Amino acid sequence: MPEITTDLSVPMNDNDVFHFDNARPSFNDLALQNGFTYWYASDFMKMLGYSSLDSFVKVINKAIGTCTTLAIDVLDNFKQEKRLVDGVSTNDYRLSRFACYLVAMNGDVKKVEVARAQVYFASVAEAFKRYVEEAEDVERVMIREELSIHEKTLSSTAKGAGVENYPFFQNAGYRGMYNMNLAQLKSLKGIPDGRTPLDFMGKTELAANLFRITQTDLKIQQEAIEGQKPAEAAAFTVGKKVRETMYELTGVKPENLPTRDDIKKIKGDLKSTHKDFKKLDKKPS
Repeated sequence: MPEITTDLSVPMNDNDVFHFDNARPSFNDLALQNGFTYWYASDFMKMLGYSSLDSFVKVINKAIGTCTTLAIDVLDNFKQEKRLVDGVSTNDYRLSRFACYLVAMNGDVKKVEVARAQVYFASVAEAFKRYVEEAEDVERVMIREELSIHEKTLSSTAKGAGVENYPFFQNAGYRGMYNMNLAQLKSLKGIPDGRTPLDFMGKTELAANLFRITQTDLKIQQEAIEGQKPAEAAAFTVGKKVRETMYELTGVKPENLPTRDDIKKIKGDLKSTHKDFKKLDKKPS
């Protein structure tokens, strides 16, 4: 059997990416047709180095979440089907090419097969040229969506705790985490007027803000905090703790983390990729 290379800078074709000996089919070899081009998850998981469909379904669910966030029809890309796999009745999935792309981008990058798949899909999709950044962008979309949900939850909690001026309360959290108010942070990072810095944060910074918001919500509820000033103090305290932890772990202050492409552009690029992949499957073989 040929030696498996882990050098991701080496140009690869379908055969290189998805199999390393003549006994294993390539990605396109496993494509099926029945109304649309698809791949069974039970086949695709082996290409990505997963041995259990149960564990692979967790990755599929993350990919479905990304699809939902992008307002792309899930049923056009993920179709569940009960079928026999190795003689066992199994809940399998039919995955479109775009679904396979999202699954690969949500996969465990410690697996060399996943990393190779990401390189492959990045080379196919003209909208993306940097596979490492692509994988992070997909995660950014997911975390940003989760942040929006928890921001609404925190707003409701704050209102119930007697917060009447929510912008002041919100600003307290930013002051704690960034050692500056929101307006100063936007100026420092060059955020356009009318936009939130959250839309220009990388995965690490988004995840830290998600933790800050959820923990602020939890603190207010668990400690039964009431009133504008006490709630602001709680938001500031949590933000400061997140700041200290980030600096302790990485040596980088959150305000010094680099900005990323506008999340709206990322969503637009992902939607373009979806269209590009659908066009590929319409081309004659």
